[in-house]
Amino acid sequence: MNELDQAHRLIELARQAALNAHAPYSRFGVGAAVLLDDGSVITGANFENASYGLSLCAETVALASASAQGRLADVVAIGVIGGPMDATGRPTGTAPVSPCGRCRQVINEAAGMSGRDVLVWCGAAEGDAVSRYLISELLPDAFGPGDLGLGPKS
Repeated sequence: MNELDQAHRLIELARQAALNAHAPYSRFGVGAAVLLDDGSVITGANFENASYGLSLCAETVALASASAQGRLADVVAIGVIGGPMDATGRPTGTAPVSPCGRCRQVINEAAGMSGRDVLVWCGAAEGDAVSRYLISELLPDAFGPGDLGLGPKS
């Protein structure tokens, strides 16, 4: 699968996942789709909580699901979309959304486990706008296991 096909697939699956976002407080729905090395995909949607600090981002949900399946070391790429929710709960907007700082750190952990510089596709809730990054570009000089003496410093 070429990169353009990969981007379209992950963005579309992230859009589908975002329809399941539980975002009653921010009204900002986010979906994520994680591509594994065998071509399978694990999705996630943001899950907010009245105690805001307990909320979970879509990327974290998807990566935690991959980890629960013993697949964190198999992560190749992730697609992320998001936007303000309309009256039906569907995310809208044509500007690409990128992972927050916490999610960048979580993606970086998966990258360290996989030995890959994970590809991050940032898409819009609607339309064709997509940006391509490597996690090392989104989180340069990241804190990781090497900073704890648990392997080489990245």
